Amino acid sequence: MSEPILSVRDLCVYFEVSGDGWFGARKVLRAVDGVSFDLARSETLGIVGESGCGKSTLARAVLGLVRVTSGEVRFAGQDLARLDPEKLREQRRHLQIIFQDPLSSLDPRMNVGQIIAEPLRSFFPRMNSQQRQLKVADIMRHVGLLPEHINRYPHEFSGGQAQRIGIARALILHPEVVVCDEPVSALDVSIKAQIVNLLADLQAEFGLSLLFIAHDLASVRHVSHRVMVLYLGKVMELAPWDEIYRAPRHPYTQALIQAIPPADPKRARANPARPLGGELPSPIAPPSGCVFRTRCPYAIERCAQETPVLRRIGESFVACHLAEQILQPV
Repeated sequence: MSEPILSVRDLCVYFEVSGDGWFGARKVLRAVDGVSFDLARSETLGIVGESGCGKSTLARAVLGLVRVTSGEVRFAGQDLARLDPEKLREQRRHLQIIFQDPLSSLDPRMNVGQIIAEPLRSFFPRMNSQQRQLKVADIMRHVGLLPEHINRYPHEFSGGQAQRIGIARALILHPEVVVCDEPVSALDVSIKAQIVNLLADLQAEFGLSLLFIAHDLASVRHVSHRVMVLYLGKVMELAPWDEIYRAPRHPYTQALIQAIPPADPKRARANPARPLGGELPSPIAPPSGCVFRTRCPYAIERCAQETPVLRRIGESFVACHLAEQILQPV
């Protein structure tokens, strides 16, 4: 892989939370716990895991929206986690985010033109009104919005159209990295495919690098070059997308794939989806050793005593003591 545009090393984001009772000792919630990855230019890295696994916190830490406890987030040769607020703001025009719920992320008091143009007013205050209008009209065309939409308000649009407005707003500054924080989870199935295809087309046209966050592997299958699987703030597996689906090596990755409903109704009846059982442990008191061991069907005594390191096996990086023995080709 060429020089990465974004490099994250041993990133940790911990939060202090109140203990039990009035005088209970404060506890530490480990939302992101030692995550490392690289993002290449024009690459899409899918980030997958159940709710509460730290995906959105990781995204916000990369963008500098939450305080990093330790580790590095390097972009353009600079560690974003160590920049002062003014320099971080300068870099933010190159790193943008598309939010999960399109309607709640748009200001209902502003029309479409104002919403999309707002980043231009913030980063290019000397740009005149005519220049802004030309840029807004151009990006609206790229995301499939019509010229007559420019004076309408968010409540007048469907969820899919509202997400196109959010995408236009994120891309108006021509960023290099875009974080897509579950951008299709609130949309209907047919609209999901349209938005995913739109993001793929925009990536090819503008050379975008994407972090595409989802809670299930089905949502990232056709958009990602590589997939990173998170569980309780830790990386369980990181591999090319075809390797993840063809030969998942971590038990958690295998469980996520088994939870995907088959598209064919006949196959669905013969081989129904099998959701992962058990409860996600608390990030305030994670299990010792491997954090997945309390739900893992292969767990042995070593799993409770020793934390597995992320190691390379073939084209995959896997954090499992038994990865070679439990390979299950799909």
